Order: sequence, then structure tokens, then C-alpha cells
Amino acid sequence: MFLSQRMILRMQGQILALGAFFCLVLSGFAEPSPVSSFHQKVEPILSQYCYDCHGDGMHKGGIAFDELKTEAAILDQELWLKVIKNVRAGLMPPEKKARPQSEEQRRLEDWIKYQAFSIDPGNPDPGRVTVRRLNRIEYRNTIRDLMGVEFDTENEFPPDDTGYGFDNIGDVLTVSPILLEKYLEAAKSIISKSVPLAAGVVLEKTIAGRSFRGADTNTARENGKGALSFSYYEHGLVTNSVQAEHAGRYQLVLDLTANEKYVEGKFDYNKCRLIFSCDGQQLQKQEYVREGNRPFHYEFDRNWQPGPHELVVELQPLTPDEKQVRSLALRLDSVTVRGPFEEKYYVRPKNYDRFFTKEVPGNSAARRAYAGELLGTFARKAFRRPADKRTVNRLVSLAEGIYSQSGKTFEAGVAHAMVAVLASPRFLFREEATASNEPGAGHPFIDEYALASRLSYFLWSSMPDEDLSRLADRGELRKNLGPQVKRMLADPRSKAFGQNFTGQWLQGRDIETVVIEARAVLARDDKPDQEAEHLRARFRELRNKVDEDLTPAEREELAKMRAEFSKRSAQPRVELTGELRQAMRREMQMFFENIVQEDRSVVDLVDSDYTFLNERLARHYGLTNLNISGEEFRRVALPADSPRGGVLTMGGVLAVTSNPTRTSPVKRGLFILDNILGMPPPPPPPNIPPLEDAAKDFKDHEPTLRETLEMHRNKPLCSSCHDRMDPLGLAFENFNAMGMWREKERNQPVDVSGELLTGETFTNIRELKHILVSKHRRDFYRCLTEKLLIYAIGRGLEYYDVETVDEIVARLEKDDGKFSTLLMGVIESAPFQKCRTSAMVSSEKSSQPAKQRAAAVITP
Repeated sequence: MFLSQRMILRMQGQILALGAFFCLVLSGFAEPSPVSSFHQKVEPILSQYCYDCHGDGMHKGGIAFDELKTEAAILDQELWLKVIKNVRAGLMPPEKKARPQSEEQRRLEDWIKYQAFSIDPGNPDPGRVTVRRLNRIEYRNTIRDLMGVEFDTENEFPPDDTGYGFDNIGDVLTVSPILLEKYLEAAKSIISKSVPLAAGVVLEKTIAGRSFRGADTNTARENGKGALSFSYYEHGLVTNSVQAEHAGRYQLVLDLTANEKYVEGKFDYNKCRLIFSCDGQQLQKQEYVREGNRPFHYEFDRNWQPGPHELVVELQPLTPDEKQVRSLALRLDSVTVRGPFEEKYYVRPKNYDRFFTKEVPGNSAARRAYAGELLGTFARKAFRRPADKRTVNRLVSLAEGIYSQSGKTFEAGVAHAMVAVLASPRFLFREEATASNEPGAGHPFIDEYALASRLSYFLWSSMPDEDLSRLADRGELRKNLGPQVKRMLADPRSKAFGQNFTGQWLQGRDIETVVIEARAVLARDDKPDQEAEHLRARFRELRNKVDEDLTPAEREELAKMRAEFSKRSAQPRVELTGELRQAMRREMQMFFENIVQEDRSVVDLVDSDYTFLNERLARHYGLTNLNISGEEFRRVALPADSPRGGVLTMGGVLAVTSNPTRTSPVKRGLFILDNILGMPPPPPPPNIPPLEDAAKDFKDHEPTLRETLEMHRNKPLCSSCHDRMDPLGLAFENFNAMGMWREKERNQPVDVSGELLTGETFTNIRELKHILVSKHRRDFYRCLTEKLLIYAIGRGLEYYDVETVDEIVARLEKDDGKFSTLLMGVIESAPFQKCRTSAMVSSEKSSQPAKQRAAAVITP
């Protein structure tokens, strides 16, 4: 009997490992170093299960475990992070190869975590978090809750960069000089809109256009925005009445907007006259032609006596014989009544009590003290922690420099200082500090103010409220986390959690902008119409002829074709309208919110027997037998044999993972690998030929996507990744690029059967979802935990986070996947509760390596 060289080398490795073990016994059970432990505990496992591809002269993937000779190579954290992920996912060793027993896999994982990764289970590294700037959504929501006004960050600020799939990652939320200028301008604009500049102002009442009623309302129609629209082509007259409480000087402000429906190459020469009257006296009489979307603003001074005053708006058409082309209209937006202007009738301005709590004191010392009180409170809210005395004094000096000037009010000075607060880095960035820590106690906790901010921006995408701040003041937030999280989830602001997390994790935000060409998509699903193809070919032939060369019969034939095509184009067809796209996103958000609020298992996200629909979306899905009517969304029980259920078969996910003209099994497969199973393939190499090139090899018929992918996958450069992605993506081919169900593509039955790289087979989407929730449930738990943890802490995960994720996954398995278990696992984790300090890092580098301290965890 002869032994191969590979078998001899393997036996030598096992003998060396056995020898190392006996040396350990003879040395009195001395704690082994990570390298010694590797040779003793890990190398035999690798030799038995991995050397066929990664040892004994084999270097698949550029990895040969038997060539790890130096300590640096043996303890390469990047290498072992790949190993632990592939082994856990069942990708390594490959299917049909012998795999480690559970005890062997546990031993391998423990060595990787506690020695190669140096994880100390009793004091896990919380990681490095870059100080985070407020992103656009967080800024908008914070301004709303702090100032009581809405600020359009989408139009005023540039888009935020993303990292790891999310836009709240500290490392990518950079600040450019231009953005700093925009923050300063935003601060000025916000303060001017929200903070009153005087204690008293002229009373002002705005009457919306829709509040006007009258004898002739044939063309005066509400437009849904509080305005009333008049057509240029018909007479209209409406009235309203205003009650003056006091005699005095008043001002009327008339706001109009001209509208027209654009028609290319055609002009509308109609004219109209608008007359605005008060108490029977004409104040405005003006003619209008086509004005685009131009606004008009008019002001009129009046001296009124107490009592009612009638306002009349009349529109008179002036060109009844002109053609009506562009649908010209004049919109009555509002009439504003200001007065009386005498100071004795002044009223408190809007929001005054929000920012000013009492009358302004008379003497300068009391006034300065009052400014300090107001600005200290405001800065505390804006900075999400108490402002130091020096900062408050500087703000008071800014305010005093304004209100001490002649003609300037105290309120104007305070508002000026508030601009500085909103432009401060302490407002724009989420400042964090650490709680006091005993020497040698490990990584410190963040202080309670930082914890309040982490909670509020995690669940609300906004600043902490008074309850969180009061608990932080008393140092009692950390011990009241459970009740506070429940309270926060019950608050309407928690909708931001579902909108922003699912909007990025599941790409729900993209549904409103993804390009889908409905006609091309549906054409792939329809049976080829040979007669229509012949008709189009004949039409092109006739259309390309010079008109003089056409016979009378050909002219008649061409006219009939044009009429037929016009008739067909006028027929209603399916489109991804704005309303349908919004419905798809709403389904996704309500489904996630339901899991959160009812504390359901997160497994429902992959497979469920219910969803949330309105009539529009149910009809799009073909679920007309459910008898859903109206625009209101409601929870719907799905039929037992329905392929729907879970987020993967929602129209929003199916559309954003498609191409404009067809489905994309590659995108859909990649989506599942990345967002459900947590094992995305590496980026594709450069110069990969497009998928359509493979379709050119089919000469006898139009290939389906499955056939095209099989041809593409035969190329060695493409097969390694496509073998993982394609079976998953092809399982969804019964859903077209708009999320609609179909049975055929290119007039051929859709084949959705497949086999995963881990060996499981399926024949339809229901079977695949069952495999994912039964055979790969732990993979999904781990992936979802990683995604939520990234979103919560604002950084990507590193090798030292493996233990944190494992602990949360273990809790999920014990509690049947309850969402509250996942959420509290993230909130109670070291990365969320603690921070790494520079002193801690330098101390660890200079002291005994964590590898040595943690070695005892896996030492028998």
C-alpha cells in the first residue's frame, strides 16, 4: 500500500499537532499562545476539511492554510473574518465535501473570535465612531422639533453620501466649505421664520382662496391647495366678508398666480380681466394674457369702521372668439387682512410663547439675566446637553450687541444669538462624552446625554425630547431603557425609524425614482403578435416613402394604420404611476411598522401570510378576489397558495431590483445575498461582457433570461459569483419588473426552479422562502442584526463586532425572533452603550495583548 504525498503531509501535520498537545501537558497546562493554540486546535480541522482546496499545494482563492508560517500570517484578521463567514454560511467546505462536526466548528469559531480577533467577552471593543454630522433627514426633523417649522433640506442641502447602505454613517458625512455656508444661510432663514422679532405685531388674518363663495362659480374651483382657480374663458364671481373689530387703518393683500397648461408649439391668445372690490369700491382692475406661472402680489390701504366689510373677486373673459389651446387660469391664492395698525391693538406674534417665557425686564442687568436664561435653555436643547457658562455668556453678549442698539428689540437680539447656535458645530454634529469610569474598568460608557441622542436619532431621526433629557439630567436614563424604548416606539415620531431604515435596507426610497419602461416590460410578458409585427413593418415601409411616390391606395392604407396605432395607444395600460409607487413604499413601511408595534417575529420579513394593501396595489398584484376598495391601506390575509408575503415579493423591492425594460435575476439574487443572507459576493471584475451579449448566441428563438444567464454563466470568469446569485434571482421570475405576476416570458413558461450553492432545491418561490426561514434562519438573524447595528451606531462592522452580533443572534434564537429582542439587543450592546477612548487604545497596545487574556475562554 502506497501513501500519496498529500496524505503523508497531512499525517505529519497531525503528528506535530499531537506533539504540541503533549508538550502542553508536560509543561503543567501553561496557557497556550494564540499561535500555539492555532497549531493545536485549528490546524487539524483545516487539514481534515480544507486542504483539498487550500493546502497541500492547492491555492484556491489565493489561500493556502498550510503556508501560514509567521505570527502575522496566522493571526490575519481579514482572512479569518472571511473564514468564519463562509463556514457559518455553509459555503465552505463546498457542498458534497465533508464538513466539520458542530464541536469542531465551535472550536474553530472560538479560536477565531477570542484569539485571532482578540475579543474579550467581558469587555468587548465598542469600536471607533466618527463624530456624526446630522444628515438631511435628521436636520429637518431636529429643526421641526426644536423650532416648530418645516425646512426643506432636500432642496437646500446637497444629498448625503452613503456608506454600508445607509446615509447616517459618520465616516462619509463630510462637511465642505459650501455646505458650511448653506448651514449659515439655513440658520438665518429658520430663525427669521420661527422667532418673533418683537413682543407685539399688527393682527393679521389670511383668508384662503377656497373660502370665497359666490353667485357665479362655474369656473372657480378649489385646487386642493387652499386656492380657487378661475378659467380665462368663463365668467366667475366670488365673495367673502371680513369683520373689523375696531376703527383704524387696515391693509388688504391680494395674492394671485397665473397658470397655463403647456402645449408645445401652440399659443393661447385669450385675455381676461380681474376686478377686486371692497365694500363696492374697485381696488384693482387689470387685464391678463398668458403669464406662465407668474405670481402677482397687490397691497391696498383702507380706513375701516367696525363691522363687516365685503370682498369681491370677479373674472371677466375678454376674448370669447379666440381658440382655447392652453387652458389658461388665474388662481386666487389668498387675501390677507392686516390691522388695525395702531399699537394699542397689537397682538402677540405667532410662536412668541415658545421662545419667550415672560415680559422683557426694564433694567439692563435683569434683561441680560433673562437673555442668559432663554439662550441657556435654547442652547441646551439644540446641543442636546447643557451648555457651559462660557458659551452662554458669549451668546448673551451677541444678543446684547443687537438689542442695545437704537431701534432694535430685545427679541431681535435673542434671535441673532440663536442663529449662532444653529450654525454651531455643537448643533450640526452629535457631540458625545463619556461617563466617569473607574481605572481598569474597561471601555467606558457614553454619558447619558449621548445615550439620549443615540436613542432619539436611532428611533426618531430627531433630537431627544424633554422626557429623555430630564432622565439624562438625573442620570437615570440607562436604568430606564426598557420603558423609554416602549414609549418612544408608541410616539408618532417612531415612523421615521421604519421609513429610514427600511427605505435604505430594502431600498424603499428608490421606488419613487427608479426608471421602469412599462411598455417594454409588458411586451416581454405578452405573446408575440406576428400580425402586429407585420403591420408595423408595412407602416415603416410606407412612412419612409416620399409622399409623391405613394399611390392613392397606399395613402389610404397609411391613414388607416395611423388611425389604428392611435386607437391602440389611447387604450389604458399599466404604468408605474406616482400613486402606485407611493403605495408600494407604503406597503413596505406599514409591514415593518406592524412587526415593530406588535413585536412579531422578524422572520415575517421573509415569509408571511399577510401584507398591507389598498385597492390600487391589490389590483396591480392581481388580488382582485380580496374585494379591497378605496385608497386606505389595511392589513390583508393572503390566500394560502399566494406567492406574496414578506418583503421579497413586494412590488417595491421587485421594481428596484429590476432593469428599466426587464427583470434582473442578478440584481435580485445579489439583493438577497446582501440584505437577507448577509453574504454578498465580491465586486465583479472589470470588463465583464454585458448579459445581452450572451443572447446573441441564440439563433432560432428569443431566449428567456434563464437561458441567457446559463450561457453567460458558462464563462469561467462569471460562474463563481453567478452560481450564488442566479438561482436566488431566477426564483422571482414569475414577477415582472413592475412586481406583477406572470406565467410566461417570450411566450415560454417561466421556470423558477433551482438549487442553492448550499445544496437545497426548490421549484417555486414559496419553497425558496420556506428554505430561507428554515434552513437559513440564523443567517437572516445575523444579517438583519448587522444591518440594524450599522444603522444604529453609524459605522460599518469590524471583526471585533462578531461577538456582539453573535450574542444578539443567540437571544433571537431563544425568543423566536421577536423584534423587541433584536432592538433591545442592539440598544444594550457595547457598541451602542460604550465608546473606545484613545487612552484605552494606547493602554491596550502597551499592556498584555487581549489575545492572551481571552485565551482562557477556549482553553479546556
